[in-house]
Amino acid sequence: MMTTESVWGPVRQDMADVLAGHPDDVPGVVDQLTALQEVLRQVPPLRDSNPLADFNKLYLTITTSVLERLYAGRFADPAFLSRLDVEIAARYFDALRQWSDASPGCPRAWAVLFHRIPGPDAPPLPSAAAGVNAHINYDLPFALVTTFDHLGSDPVDDSDQHHDYLQINEIFAESIPGLRRGYLDRWQLLIDTMNGCLDDWWQGETVAYTRNVGTKQPIHPEYAASLLDQVAARDAIFTADTGMCNVWTARYINPLGTRRLIGVRCSR
Repeated sequence: MMTTESVWGPVRQDMADVLAGHPDDVPGVVDQLTALQEVLRQVPPLRDSNPLADFNKLYLTITTSVLERLYAGRFADPAFLSRLDVEIAARYFDALRQWSDASPGCPRAWAVLFHRIPGPDAPPLPSAAAGVNAHINYDLPFALVTTFDHLGSDPVDDSDQHHDYLQINEIFAESIPGLRRGYLDRWQLLIDTMNGCLDDWWQGETVAYTRNVGTKQPIHPEYAASLLDQVAARDAIFTADTGMCNVWTARYINPLGTRRLIGVRCSR
């Protein structure tokens, strides 16, 4: 059962004040995300380690980059990009309002992360990834539909709107590696250094293909694993999380007798 007091605690009114706004342009979205970040960092018991703050920080960074490109005139159809930014942000803020109201309508994709706000076990990188999953895999397709409805147009391959949409992939590619490393512990940073740019490539490809789900067919993880097998070095060391990730890596990555696979076993 969802309870607001255990989630927002003494900053419940501050959260209500932030969520009372409904921004209708990208500067307004950035302002609301900034205010939200300040409130999230005060939510007990985790405060600065709040898992939702980990995602919101990432989202604020990406949206600020979008705003900078808008100011620089980098988009061919700024009205489209601005409306899309507003629409997808609205879905995030709506999910937070529903959670605050203990509404059963809060999307499950978001509730997974919201449930982790009180802690205790909420590592920053998985928390940020959970928010990205909800925002891209759940919110983005709906936001695209409402954006095109608002503008009275349809998605067209190779159009100005399509090229502007693909620019967001560039922003992700530029921003995510640094953000991701900011969430890592020292031992994880060491592994990241050993991986070189391979994990950044994998991450960029995944984001690009996932965002294309709004207009194209989504990438299958089996295909992604087979691509990784092709580009990885003959002496590469692979790591895989629990569940189907282990299955995909074991099935589609050729060990060659020189590669190593380090899996993760989850015990309760």
